[in-house]
Amino acid sequence: MMGSKMKSADNRTRSSLRIIVVVGLCCFFYLLGAWQRSGFGKGDSIALKITGDSACTILPTLNFETHHNFGGDIIPSESKVKMFKPCDARYTDYTPCHDQNRAMTFPRENMIYRERHCPPEKEKLHCLIPAPKGYVTPFPWPKSRDYVPFANVPYKSLTIEKAVQNWVQLEGDVLKFPGGGTMFPQGADAYIDELASVIPIADGTVRTALDTGCGVASWGAYMLKRNVLTMSFAPRDGHEAQVQFALERGIPAVVGVLGTIKLPYPSRSFDMAQCSRCLIQWTSNEGLYMMEVDRVLRPGGYWVLSGPPINWRTYYKTWKRTKSELQKEQERIEELAELLCWEKKYEKGDIAIWRKKLNANSCRRRDTSSVKMCKSANSDDVWYKKMQACITPFPVVGGQLKKFPDRLFAVPPRVSGGFIPGVSKESFEEDNKLWKKRVNAYKKMNKLIGSGRYRNMMDMNAGFGGFAAALESPKAWVMNVVPTISNKNTLGAIYERGLIGIYHDWCEAFSTYPRSYDLIHASGVFSLYQHKCDIEDILLEMDRILRPEGTVIIRDQVDVVTKVKKLASGMRWNTKMQDHEDGPFVTEKILVAAKRYWVGSGSNYTSS
Repeated sequence: MMGSKMKSADNRTRSSLRIIVVVGLCCFFYLLGAWQRSGFGKGDSIALKITGDSACTILPTLNFETHHNFGGDIIPSESKVKMFKPCDARYTDYTPCHDQNRAMTFPRENMIYRERHCPPEKEKLHCLIPAPKGYVTPFPWPKSRDYVPFANVPYKSLTIEKAVQNWVQLEGDVLKFPGGGTMFPQGADAYIDELASVIPIADGTVRTALDTGCGVASWGAYMLKRNVLTMSFAPRDGHEAQVQFALERGIPAVVGVLGTIKLPYPSRSFDMAQCSRCLIQWTSNEGLYMMEVDRVLRPGGYWVLSGPPINWRTYYKTWKRTKSELQKEQERIEELAELLCWEKKYEKGDIAIWRKKLNANSCRRRDTSSVKMCKSANSDDVWYKKMQACITPFPVVGGQLKKFPDRLFAVPPRVSGGFIPGVSKESFEEDNKLWKKRVNAYKKMNKLIGSGRYRNMMDMNAGFGGFAAALESPKAWVMNVVPTISNKNTLGAIYERGLIGIYHDWCEAFSTYPRSYDLIHASGVFSLYQHKCDIEDILLEMDRILRPEGTVIIRDQVDVVTKVKKLASGMRWNTKMQDHEDGPFVTEKILVAAKRYWVGSGSNYTSS
């Protein structure tokens, strides 16, 4: 009896000890995990409001402001961090693939010298591009449409050269954009109203537009009022900083030109395209440039031409050209339009409008002997590919394109028609659900997302545009980039959703000015390129195009994110690694970074 009692007591003691040990271990690992994910210290006070408060997935009360010295770093403490130096202040507006000095070494014929010419490896800058002295955060939209701080883009030439055309005016320490253009000096609204009398802009039929030779992109700015997203482009040329003005205003734009290389957009991307005194030689090279516009113009889309040679009888003296020369040029444009199956819908005053036929059956050419159809099976294969004087055949479309906003979440015809291998209606819809979930998680990490704080955003590996679709709002726009090495070419489907984007190879610099974007999203980018080019080069390019106090969200495998975090810590970024929204056991992690404020000053820099 006594032995039995002692045995029973011993069992109870052991059970108690087991419970104490288990509870102790649980508490220890919980506290260890909390310690790894916290970390408090004084950091950059300027970046305080960049990412706002963020709820950690483990500790709901964790303050995620960028003035903290963030934890979560799994890099050994003895691992030395490379500190990147600032570039000289003369590089403040450096555009590596559109460098003026390099451009002048290339032929001027067919605008070759204005195309992309990226520096060889030995000439790349491995430093941080400074902001100009006095740089401030751009005004919020829609005020930014009309006003830009002069310190951000300190150039006066257009205020003088285009004074009577109301492009831009200098008023004290701000640049004012009255909304005028060469062909609409009294403002873009009246000009668009005239277009809307012919083109169904108001009902969602037109959602994506292309502005060739955009100037300061006032047409695109005022098309946003009509819920139309415009991809504006212009070369980096004598019109100083025109694309930079556009981006500072919060308008989508890239540096580009119609030269000898195909535009970096898929076929049938745009619902309309326009040239407003863009000075493109439409009739040269057998109509090559009109044929390229035709390639990217959707069946049923519209082309607007205002400026030479339209209304030549009124302006031939102003343009300093002969009547016969201008008449011949317009006749040739009419001939090319007929070959392309564009039907003229309107010509009055300074404006002419054509509409592209809906399909091959509705296309009835009077003269087919001079028609040369393109033989390439893939009209979306455009990266560094030469333009050809041939007509892109009408596509076999997979379904009806809905009006916007219905088309934003509708299955794109390229998907429903089976034109993207391995992608089904179901997988597309699952992708939509996934990105809605992920964007909601981002908003918990950073409450400023969706508030209007981030106007110009970029998705470096856009997939089907799910990130942009989940964020769709008049307060912001997203440049959806589809890397040229992606397994799936999804950019056409992105445009069918009513979003805009571009092809790009991230081993090279992007066709934009420094400080173009408020927020950059990079999902799987570094894994995609880890055996293609140096991670450091990609990060430096991200820093170049990111505004001071801008935010970066990187989603990738933990080993890749760890490498990126180490490099980013030497770039004047405040960083924090977050767990995947599904929990800490998922190997994919999220790195959120805020770029500190600092500006160039001679060969040095200043920060605050």
